[in-house]
Amino acid sequence: MFEHYYSQNPSSKIVEKDFEFNVGSQKLRFKTVSGVFSFGNPDPASVVLVRNFPEVKGDLLDLGCGYGFIGISLKAKNPDLNLFMSDINERAVEYAKINAKNNNIFAVIKSGDGFEIWNGMEFDFVVFNPPMAAGKDVWVRLIEESRSHLRERGLLFCVGFHNKGGSAIEREMKRVFGNVSTIVKDGGIRVYCSER
Repeated sequence: MFEHYYSQNPSSKIVEKDFEFNVGSQKLRFKTVSGVFSFGNPDPASVVLVRNFPEVKGDLLDLGCGYGFIGISLKAKNPDLNLFMSDINERAVEYAKINAKNNNIFAVIKSGDGFEIWNGMEFDFVVFNPPMAAGKDVWVRLIEESRSHLRERGLLFCVGFHNKGGSAIEREMKRVFGNVSTIVKDGGIRVYCSER
């Protein structure tokens, strides 16, 4: 049976691969695992988001964090961030915890679908690499839920390949928030931002 990375409990055999990623003068080490998005190497769109993310402080949620690449990298880049990460994929959450510990990054990491596990919390920033393989209903719902979990003037950052679903992400962000801007164009990759 086909099983995408949005599955709660992947049944695929566990295979691990490691990679290193530089954030400024810091060398981060990530352990990746089969059954989790972007196995073996960081997703190019996620790298563009990390490389171009502004210097900020506050509460940041890495929604659908996978093995923690975006959140851990952004916390390393912005030490004053309070980092929260979550994913529906329980294997992803396990490896996000491993990677946070191995890189000496403190984060609150939870397993669950969307915002149901955050008990009404609000954030200053939500970063999101939408799970296109899970289908439009899923990622649109998560964009919609993001708005009510951002503080006033809070920002949602989404990343995508503009000609491979990214333009649809941009349209939905505009519909939900009433505004959207493209803060990065890098080849076919775009980073979109909406403000509550």
